[in-house]
Amino acid sequence: MDVDSLHEIARVIAQGGVVAYPTESCYGLGCDPRQTRVVRRLLRLKHRPPGLGLIIIGAHLKQLYPYIDTPPEVLERIARSWPGPCTWVVPATTAVSPWIRGQHDGVAVRLTAHPGAAAVCRYARRAIISTSANRHQRPPARSAGQVRREFGDGVDFVLEGRLGRQEKPTEIRDALTNRILRQGG
Repeated sequence: MDVDSLHEIARVIAQGGVVAYPTESCYGLGCDPRQTRVVRRLLRLKHRPPGLGLIIIGAHLKQLYPYIDTPPEVLERIARSWPGPCTWVVPATTAVSPWIRGQHDGVAVRLTAHPGAAAVCRYARRAIISTSANRHQRPPARSAGQVRREFGDGVDFVLEGRLGRQEKPTEIRDALTNRILRQGG
């Protein structure tokens, strides 16, 4: 993963593009969560029902602040699991679009430990959407080539890089109840 590619993916995100990048377990699709038009485009590209919701990842906690309305004691507790492969559903701010929350009141967030995904957030200077690079209910792409074959020019930039060592997607927990919503790998 070279610096020129990281600058380019950051530029594409800022201009409202959909990008693909390696994550902990598979390739992810992402975009700027503040741009509703591109979030809707990403959902259409995946054929993903909007009611399911999407995950927002960041490289550091400050990038997630615009999206979370979490009591300090809860934030302190969940922050101990980060950076790492645990996604938490937390109370959302009004800045979080229903296209991201889905049918939920909260928003799913994670501080990623994957060096490539974290670099994307750092270079983009923002948190980004992170959803597996696949059509709804199909296996996620595990290489840049698979992303290109599945989505063609529907993805504006594909960042080459290595996946993390996880076999399954990250665990998802409810931050208020600590209940596991999705088993992780």
